[in-house]
Amino acid sequence: MRGRTWLGAALVLAAQLRALWLAAAVEVHTAKEVVAVNGTNQRLRCSFSSSSPVGQQLSVSWNFQPEDLSSHELVFYYQKEPFKPPSGRFKDRVTWDGNIERNDVSIMLWNLQPSDNGTFTCQVTNWPDVYGTIGELRLRVVQKVSFSEIHFLAVAIGSASVLMIIVVIAVFMCRQRRRRARDKRLEVADTEW
Repeated sequence: MRGRTWLGAALVLAAQLRALWLAAAVEVHTAKEVVAVNGTNQRLRCSFSSSSPVGQQLSVSWNFQPEDLSSHELVFYYQKEPFKPPSGRFKDRVTWDGNIERNDVSIMLWNLQPSDNGTFTCQVTNWPDVYGTIGELRLRVVQKVSFSEIHFLAVAIGSASVLMIIVVIAVFMCRQRRRRARDKRLEVADTEW
């Protein structure tokens, strides 16, 4: 009798472990870093894969932690429909830009500011898949530069090249004049003889 009890317990344990294995399979995918220009809009991409079909219990939460590592702030939440934050730095500056049927849970940030520099996290739960990876995306907002260092370097090298060509042409023309003047003097000297 004891052998059957152990066998039954092992079968129940195996079934539970298999259920746990299937329930912990949400994988979230984001870019590691996004660079955007101050004052522009940026789509923060996030997609997921799940071992379970997408259901009504699917939820998505986007959070933000600034570079100074102060407390996390809710950016956006989705469950059956998108919910914008009622307050905070992203109020009226974030919209849903995802498509659940395509496993896309992206958002759009409007009018980026240097204070938006930091780490955004995208977390997806799709019952019974409630565990898995969390996507982390670092956003860097840079100032718009009208004349970059590369452009400056290109202009400097180009200007130096043009100046060298002008110097070479000037030297060549001076030598030609001297040669012509010398040839003319020699010609005059030959005719005088």
